[in-house]
Amino acid sequence: MLKKNILRGVRRAWLPLALFAGGAVQADPSLNIDNPIVLQRADPYLVRDEATGCYQFIGTSPKFDQIEIRSACRLNDLKLAEPTVIWQKKTSGPMSANIWAPELHRIDGNWYVYFAAGDAAKPFSIRMYVLSNPSEDPSQGTWQEEGQLSTHIDSFSLDATTFEHGGKRYLVWAQQNAERSYNSALWIAEMDSPTSVKAPIVKISEPTLDWEIQGYKVNEGAAVLVRNGKVFMTYSAGATDDRYAMGLLWADADADLLDADSWHKSPDPVFSTNERLGRYGPGHNSFVLAEDGSTDLMIYHSRDYQELQGTPLTDPNRHARARAIYWDANGFPVFMQEQGD
Repeated sequence: MLKKNILRGVRRAWLPLALFAGGAVQADPSLNIDNPIVLQRADPYLVRDEATGCYQFIGTSPKFDQIEIRSACRLNDLKLAEPTVIWQKKTSGPMSANIWAPELHRIDGNWYVYFAAGDAAKPFSIRMYVLSNPSEDPSQGTWQEEGQLSTHIDSFSLDATTFEHGGKRYLVWAQQNAERSYNSALWIAEMDSPTSVKAPIVKISEPTLDWEIQGYKVNEGAAVLVRNGKVFMTYSAGATDDRYAMGLLWADADADLLDADSWHKSPDPVFSTNERLGRYGPGHNSFVLAEDGSTDLMIYHSRDYQELQGTPLTDPNRHARARAIYWDANGFPVFMQEQGD
């Protein structure tokens, strides 16, 4: 049984004991991933082609000035792949500063990139935007600007991700509330097109736990993995230095995902800084299948030192890394905090 209580409309639950008590099934050791898989790319997102097994990689450029894609059929070749720049920031106005956290998705035969951007005159007036491309190969063809992805309120918003479940497509993103009582919470809504959402718009997690409010009050960078009768959602919280860490939400696969009470929340981070392993500030992950087509991988960024070179935004050394996901006897993901990549 899970011990539950209510936390601001989201069910906060204690994770199954088996998550920490061993019994996890180890992934195939022959994966032979050479980490980091891409240098100086935060907020990494990978797409795997089911037919070819090849990958498309996208992430935040360290100068926050452009969006690029790199392709490879082996994870270890991504760091060697020549990136293709598909879009560059504007010189002024919307989409002219802080180009953050692009995600690449294939929807109804078209490619879409969801990303966050500010205005050069107001760099932190961050909003979400969409690009589209009908080409079979996202590194080819013409990318078109689809404009801002608007939500229920015009406020700081970023880290849009989308997933399909139960015949519906959902958007999850991070956004500040009107009262500005926190930097960002996680919201979910059903999409009525790849570039728009519809009501209701529901808050499913806000930063209230001690580890979520280190430096900033943040819930952001959601990633979804549907397995074992559950919809699992990781997210990141805290300042983007060594205090950055990952949390976990989950809902039953047959639950109403637009009901905040369907979502359960771990009270503790599931993946965080480990000085012994030289892992600092891991977070903003995505999920993808390994080259074997069956092992679940977590793709995330972290630094390998604590003392920043400047500020969290000017230090470029958040590298993209990959590691296998383990599963416990109850079907929950195990992130193996004490294990290196």
